Amino acid sequence: MTCPHCRESARCKGFKSRQLVSLFGPLEYSRHYYLCRHCHHGISPLDGVLGLRAHDLTPAADEVVCLSGLEDSFATAADTVLPRLAGLRVSESTVQRATEAAGERLAEAQHAGQTFGPSTPWAWHKDADGKTVGYVSVDATGVGQQGSRGAKAEGRMAYIGMIDNPVPEERPRWANPTAAKRPEWKARYVSQVRSLAELAEPLRRQASQVNLGGADRWVALSDGGIGLEDFLRANFPRVEAVILDFYHVAEYVAKLSRVLHPGDADADRRWRETTCEELKTSGGSAVLEKVRSLDLADRAGAASVRAEVVTYFTNQTHRMDYPHYLAQGWQIGSGPVESACKTVIGERMKGGGMRWGEDGADAMSHLRALFCSSDNQWAAFWSKN
Repeated sequence: MTCPHCRESARCKGFKSRQLVSLFGPLEYSRHYYLCRHCHHGISPLDGVLGLRAHDLTPAADEVVCLSGLEDSFATAADTVLPRLAGLRVSESTVQRATEAAGERLAEAQHAGQTFGPSTPWAWHKDADGKTVGYVSVDATGVGQQGSRGAKAEGRMAYIGMIDNPVPEERPRWANPTAAKRPEWKARYVSQVRSLAELAEPLRRQASQVNLGGADRWVALSDGGIGLEDFLRANFPRVEAVILDFYHVAEYVAKLSRVLHPGDADADRRWRETTCEELKTSGGSAVLEKVRSLDLADRAGAASVRAEVVTYFTNQTHRMDYPHYLAQGWQIGSGPVESACKTVIGERMKGGGMRWGEDGADAMSHLRALFCSSDNQWAAFWSKN
């Protein structure tokens, strides 16, 4: 046979046995073994046919091991979850290698243009004008990094992109108002610890697979991070508005309210709630003027916080037209993608003291996004990879 590594001729050296871990216990099987005399690589073609990889797990065991590595620490997966759940006894390093290898395969497949499973056009819900609306969001969250010799290194950003179809509260705005029960909320995620630009193609392919182009309108949500609006507008040019996540704005309002009313919880709550309501009824420009006109006499420390809030509002006011957004029936909170930062990345990758190598963090972020996506993307990937 031809050696897959150097393309020279490899000769059969007979049969060679291999030990495997399966869901039914340890296995041993024999297969033809070829050796390339040119590059000295050994090849067993049957391994590839059966989907076997370097970590000696059968495909089914590989998937189960990866699932456990996604849901808990590699040590807990090896010591507790796998023995109790599936009777599998593998090392912590095997769980880590298998999980990260699957994430690397996924990353390579996505960046090579692959999608998983058939196209699944979504039934987009409607806004107040009766037009169907598809949403696209992007956010970022920090991931701790491991330096050489166990030293802590500067963290990296994991970017998360999402296509979603939020369900309106008002039944007439559902895609099918006669549905017997509330429709399922759907979302597709992509995530990676790479440059934001590299997220574009995989996210657009997800949008294409669920037929975002079939929605009458596109609306985007983000938290106002540097470069996110430009990314959304460049890659999704039909977006009518890039809305600043209301809850991020509310956090700035709350921060200012605390220094305006130190020690007075009731006054703090009233001012915060009134100001947030003004954001919805009058918009960001009106609240910015309100903040600028505050009398800060005898309020120690308030001036610096106000300056921070004024700067934030000044930079973001063009994305705070909440009265218009609400009148259109659009979402104003990036809650789903904020939640994604926690569920896709935070719950598994930001535990106390956790630090990752860059490649491992990227592999895990790809795999977590796939696992959390609608339309059974996980099973579609594993059926081919």
